[in-house]
Amino acid sequence: MNLLGTLMEASLSGLWDSIVQTLTKTSLHNIFFLHLKFRLRANMATSENKQESGIEDLEEEMESLLSSENYIIVDIGANLTNKKFTRDLDSVVSRARDAGVHKIMVTGTTVQSSKEALRLTRLYPESLYSTAGVHPHEAKSWEAETESELRELLASQEVVAVGECGLDFNRNFSPQDIQLEVFEKQVSLACELKKPLFIHERDAHKEVLEVLGRHKERLPSVVIHCFTGDATMAAAYLKQGCYIGLTGYVWKDKSEDGVRRILEDGVVPLDRLLVETDSPFMYPNTRASKLPPYVKEALTERSLTFLHRYCTFQRNEPCSLPVTIEMIAAYMKKKSEQVALQTTFNALKPRHRQGRRL
Repeated sequence: MNLLGTLMEASLSGLWDSIVQTLTKTSLHNIFFLHLKFRLRANMATSENKQESGIEDLEEEMESLLSSENYIIVDIGANLTNKKFTRDLDSVVSRARDAGVHKIMVTGTTVQSSKEALRLTRLYPESLYSTAGVHPHEAKSWEAETESELRELLASQEVVAVGECGLDFNRNFSPQDIQLEVFEKQVSLACELKKPLFIHERDAHKEVLEVLGRHKERLPSVVIHCFTGDATMAAAYLKQGCYIGLTGYVWKDKSEDGVRRILEDGVVPLDRLLVETDSPFMYPNTRASKLPPYVKEALTERSLTFLHRYCTFQRNEPCSLPVTIEMIAAYMKKKSEQVALQTTFNALKPRHRQGRRL
């Protein structure tokens, strides 16, 4: 039996984690093995014959992935419940996979959208996962039964994080005191259930850190979704143990101490970085005059084709994520393949605090 078959047998016998710890010291490409392990756990029956058959099928998939020119990327935040995707979601998911985006986390922002996000994961098993939470804009809609409804959703294996929750003191669509109360409840819920937090923050950096600080002994993994802050904010979140999620916004920011600069200066290490499209928002405008020539030169024809053929300012799609990977890599002066693999590993690896994955 070849190496992959041996590894799959090891995963069945409970030796997987020790093997991955050894392998990941030598090569980031072992993220493929994690990907296939999830497939194995989700789909294989208990009989020995079906296990062997499953191993053979997954070996073929591995060979296909390795021979492909695509990246393997996880989009940790896409609003696929948005009405802009109602008519052609099949095509959207298919295009994403063709572009190299093999897993997508569908964001829940209310109880109802969280239920819809979970429904989508069951229509597209192994490709879509979801979150369940109440966005700060919707905090005023929190009712007595909201927490129990979220608990029920979060009991599903496909629901991998609590959120999108947090604070938005920029628009204040919900009163700030209500936002704080609802955010605190969801942080407590994540701590209890040991599921990662998917956090939205605008003009409330200090307050978010204060809430997280009150739970620091029990805090699970935390992702600051769609980060648009400065180096000081990024450093503070990293000190708290958070991961930083970046979107196509990297094309837009030209401030002296913003996202571009923190990538150029290495403020955010690659092992704490995650990527997302926030579809249908955050379109990465690669034609912008603000974008430095060396970044434009780093963009591949394949990635640009997906972006320009299928995405617009009005409707961004997960298939645009390779462009964001390439922009980030250019700013960080790293290979795009390395950024793709490491951010995928970051999204799938066991979390050291609670042993959970995104």
